[in-house]
Amino acid sequence: MNSILPIPENELERITKLSELDLDYSEIKDSFNDLARLAAKVVGTSISLVNLIDSFTQWTVSNYGLPLEQMTRADSVCQYTIVSKESFEIKDLSEDDRFKDKFYVSGPPRVRYYFGVPLQTSDGFHLGALCVLDSTGKEITPEKVELLKIIAREIVSRLTTFHAIQLLKSRVREAAESQRKVAHDIRGPLGGIISLAEIISEQGDKNKMEEVLSFIELIQKSGNSLLELADEILSVEEPAQASPENETGGSELNLLLFREKLIKLYSPQAVSKGIHFDVEIASHDEQTPFSKSKLLQIAGNLISNAIKFTPHGGSVSVYLTLSVQASENMLEIRVKDTGIGLSPEEIRSITEGDAATTEGTDGETGYGFGLELVKHLVEGLRGKLQISSLPGEGALFEIRLPLKK
Repeated sequence: MNSILPIPENELERITKLSELDLDYSEIKDSFNDLARLAAKVVGTSISLVNLIDSFTQWTVSNYGLPLEQMTRADSVCQYTIVSKESFEIKDLSEDDRFKDKFYVSGPPRVRYYFGVPLQTSDGFHLGALCVLDSTGKEITPEKVELLKIIAREIVSRLTTFHAIQLLKSRVREAAESQRKVAHDIRGPLGGIISLAEIISEQGDKNKMEEVLSFIELIQKSGNSLLELADEILSVEEPAQASPENETGGSELNLLLFREKLIKLYSPQAVSKGIHFDVEIASHDEQTPFSKSKLLQIAGNLISNAIKFTPHGGSVSVYLTLSVQASENMLEIRVKDTGIGLSPEEIRSITEGDAATTEGTDGETGYGFGLELVKHLVEGLRGKLQISSLPGEGALFEIRLPLKK
């Protein structure tokens, strides 16, 4: 079954590109409603969806005519669109063995017609699809197909613009913090220079030569401190661009908000499989802010993976801890499940980045890139991934990420 899954040749790079946008699917749902409605009106269908597809899930970030927020990637039609160069069309889903038993075909709204175009970035990655659907057959003219492609390009443009705005907000905050730091750092040596000059001035002729020389030496040291600070400010290095941990995506989280978002995004997956899912905060620093950079992608992939390999009636638990330290804070994300577990060889494959895809406990199809993406993102943030498991005894994934203050 896995051999016929529609997987793009550049899948790891594709989902990495999507993760770099650092999207919070719960916050962008209203950004494309006008475009989804326009797509449906252009081709005369009753339904239109804007879907983004990650390792496990198809996220509907805007819908028209069908109240849908997410589904497993394996259940979607758009997974075939992202491997298509231009578009993907199914005249009657009920007559296609791949889709005839899907819930949206066999049950309400009993969709029959599907047409999708990839959401393609400027460098050729398909992040998802814009699709139109109807309960009756349709004929779409080439002119209308071109209009759909124009709408799809506008969706991608808004996604990248949204990301750029968030990065700009982050840079502005960093600049404000740097300004406060510079003011504080300058105040010390400058105040020292002024104080020493006042002493020399007040003592006038009473100053002894050795005292004057001593004062001058202190003034020189303070002046050198100012020069060093100026050199640091004028340095050609740009740490905000050089360090992955500074790419905050323009938003902040705290443990309470992080917990709320994970519950909202991943509870539907757990409920649909009959799994108990909870997120606990194991820390007193619930409202200490930290950058949300890639955190939803890291935790989300681990949670989806845990749900996939946990049987009906099992549980997936997430524990969030923030340790406030002197130089940088430490965030710990622990995802524990009561699933089928992992052998030492499987753990080694994951940590070395060559894990193969496997089916879930309910026969869920796999794509084989979710944990590889997690490993890539964690290492990019200077973090550590640790896996503890035995076959038949569940698994524990532990992430430790240093967070700049």
